[in-house]
Amino acid sequence: MDFFSDIPQVKYRYYNPKKMVLGKTMEEQLRIAVCFWHTFCWEGNDMFGLPAFQRPWLKSPQDKIKAGFEFLQKLGLKYFTFHDVDVAPAGVSLRKIAELIEKEMHRTKTELLWGTANLTGHPRYLAGASTNPDPEVFAMAVHQVKEAIDVTHQLKGHNYVLWGGREGYETILNTNIKQELDQYGRFLSMLVDYKHKIGFKGLLLIEPKPCEPMKHMYDFDCATAYAFLQKYGLEKEFKFNIETNHATLAGHTLSHEIAYSIANGVFGSIDANEGDLLLGWDTDQFPIDSAQYTHALYLILQNGGFTSGGLNLDAKVRRQSIDLQDLFSAHINGVDTLAKALIQAEELIKKNLLVSNLSSRYKGWSGKLGQKILKGEMSFETVAKYVETKGLDPEAKSGRQELLEGILHGLRD
Repeated sequence: MDFFSDIPQVKYRYYNPKKMVLGKTMEEQLRIAVCFWHTFCWEGNDMFGLPAFQRPWLKSPQDKIKAGFEFLQKLGLKYFTFHDVDVAPAGVSLRKIAELIEKEMHRTKTELLWGTANLTGHPRYLAGASTNPDPEVFAMAVHQVKEAIDVTHQLKGHNYVLWGGREGYETILNTNIKQELDQYGRFLSMLVDYKHKIGFKGLLLIEPKPCEPMKHMYDFDCATAYAFLQKYGLEKEFKFNIETNHATLAGHTLSHEIAYSIANGVFGSIDANEGDLLLGWDTDQFPIDSAQYTHALYLILQNGGFTSGGLNLDAKVRRQSIDLQDLFSAHINGVDTLAKALIQAEELIKKNLLVSNLSSRYKGWSGKLGQKILKGEMSFETVAKYVETKGLDPEAKSGRQELLEGILHGLRD
């Protein structure tokens, strides 16, 4: 059955998979993936309303898989992502479905950017998965993740993501934080051991999330999650899958989370979407703000680009967008936004304007005083003495924020 026979092969305004950008094709620089959960599983329901979509592929898991790969071919994209329950709902064997996925991947020459397990939807995870007060629930989470990473490994997935939607708490009145953090640390340590045992070469990625559904999350943002990894000696084993809408819900920007992760050597991948700043929850809208992604890709490219990560379109159409054409329009907009941003980021790098301004701002630290301080060759007392001896009275210097914003948005050279 062809689910999209009435829709022609997609044409883009900016995205050209074979176009060379800074030494790689646009396809490999961006590594854009389509997700199964929002695209093929969501039925248009929300916390206030019943399902609004009538998707023809929801009759069986097999139809959903076939629709997914037909959709990828129509879009001309190479990568996809999934949660275990997206492709194998309750009562369906994930390993059996993986056989069909493997055949479709071979037929369409597509690749799995990453797999993950949904440890939040089932009622057993009401109080968390690895952080649950019941060790039997912890054991169920281990079993579920083992199956998910086994299938990800079988399908030659490039990464495995840990999406801890309920790894947190609702009230401190019934919560032992130290106990739960120790459980979470043990869970991740066990996963690391298993990853190496089976020879999975992809990255293990943690996806920080500040809220929703839990009020207090243990992986609130990249800084919180990195501190947690350091405490349990896991900072060398995990990197971050940063979602744009999660960053803004945490009171940050996507660029902040990327820059922080790069600074600490834990940047991995991106869930590309946007939130509605007038709403206080995760709306998962398709990326449309090219300037936001221009800066994000600029930072990533300056750091060498993606390794095994990429840009996963973790986004869903609006509830009133009920036609199949709307599903294509949303993805076309998202892909072209990312492609446009990549082109603009390349231009920023070639002009070298942001780098030159940044270098100029910190150039004092390359001088004699700055280097002696950084190398630990001066004590608190000797630095203070230096100020007295030299009679230092430095003047403030402009940060040139408005100029830099103009450069980022293409308004200034």
